[in-house]
Amino acid sequence: MGREEENYIKVPLVTSISSKHEDGYESSSNSKVVEEIKKQLWLAGPLICVSLLQYSLQLISVMFVGHLGELSLSGASMATSFATVTGFSLFMGMASALDTLCGQSYGAKQYHMLGIYMQRAMLILMVVSIPLALIWVNTSSILKAFGQDHEIAEEAGQYARFMLPSLFAYGLLQCLVRFLQTQNIVFPMMVSSGIATLIHVLLCWLLVFKSGLGSKGAALANSISYWNNVILLALYVKFSSSCAKTWTGFSKEAFHAIIPFIKLAIPSAVMVCLEMWSFEMIVLLSGLLPNPKLETSVLSICLNTAAVMWMIPFGLSGAVSTRVSNELGAGHPQTARLSVIVVLVVAIIVGVLVGSVLILFRNVWGYAYSNELEVVQYVATMLPILAISNFMDGLQCVLSGSVRGCGWQEIGAYINLGSYYLVGIPFAVVLAFVLHVGGKGLWFGIIGALFVQVASLLTITIRTNWDAEAKKAQERVYESALPIDVVS
Repeated sequence: MGREEENYIKVPLVTSISSKHEDGYESSSNSKVVEEIKKQLWLAGPLICVSLLQYSLQLISVMFVGHLGELSLSGASMATSFATVTGFSLFMGMASALDTLCGQSYGAKQYHMLGIYMQRAMLILMVVSIPLALIWVNTSSILKAFGQDHEIAEEAGQYARFMLPSLFAYGLLQCLVRFLQTQNIVFPMMVSSGIATLIHVLLCWLLVFKSGLGSKGAALANSISYWNNVILLALYVKFSSSCAKTWTGFSKEAFHAIIPFIKLAIPSAVMVCLEMWSFEMIVLLSGLLPNPKLETSVLSICLNTAAVMWMIPFGLSGAVSTRVSNELGAGHPQTARLSVIVVLVVAIIVGVLVGSVLILFRNVWGYAYSNELEVVQYVATMLPILAISNFMDGLQCVLSGSVRGCGWQEIGAYINLGSYYLVGIPFAVVLAFVLHVGGKGLWFGIIGALFVQVASLLTITIRTNWDAEAKKAQERVYESALPIDVVS
């Protein structure tokens, strides 16, 4: 039997929790469950806030630009989407390799390795930033080549060029966030993100309306705010006693084992990007439907709503990723398994509550975006469908967090490829353009992809041999735990 196969079909996820704690003392199942819930909520709450605050930076910039006119708004919106697809989503995915490496090292008490892994990730992401920066510089030409309106493409190109510094800052920020998150240090991230967001509002007002830069000022404000957040977190890591064991200074070891890190970072990036790109593709496809203005507007509203709601399961995903990686690294496979069970129950409860709210407010939600009755009524018919997709998205999000905690990013990438591009997108195209279901058909395609994704991830999780995963985690940690060679 191969090494990959050893990980499955041995310890069912849903078997009863042992009443004997792995550290050797007796503990009731109920008390362990309550303790696990507290740990996950303690992590998830601040992580949800951090995600919302970081997401709000681009949203606030676009809102300020919206007061400059339709062309400026269209250009900024297109540039923001382009930047997300070609840069931000890639960095978010690559940095998530640290969920596995830093999380398992922290659980195994190999604290010095966290700083080395973070430096290695920063180095790789900065190198990747160079070709991405060249793409951003040529945003206008690329958009024109894809048939976009020339005026909007020119406006988007200018906006993207002024956002260039944010590309480098975002990569560093993602590494710092993962470094702290895997140590269960989440409140400082929430505070730094809050400070950066408050300053961002002032920066947007000054640079958009007072400096004469217009939309370019909003893009520049984005860059400054991301760098503000990076500087605040870097100062915390440098001077806080909480990071004294995990940050031991710059090390030459960061330049070693680059290839193994890339082998984990690439499937991590693919796993994230394939999913995010599919949602962007749905909006692009909506422009090919009859009455494209209505379809695109409504699906954009649904996508924005889904993105905000997604921050809740994304916070839970970060929490379970940290819990699973920490416990596997510490050699506690049954606690890691319990973490997955707990987060699934929490995700189901949250999904039902959020879905109920969406359905309850379906007739008025559209007015937050438009005063046109046709748009409001269409949004009202879409929100129950959105509630279903949000529920499924919550389940796949927390299961994906478990995947990152175990280091199964390559498996996750294959699942996402099959779910979205072999099932979801083709199903959406058939419903929308062959059966003429319209925008609803496109979103039903996404639901189909989510169903396959959840079923696949759940099957793998249920069949996981957690004892074998703990052994693999400890092997990964101790093989990497080289002597520290501090250079400053």
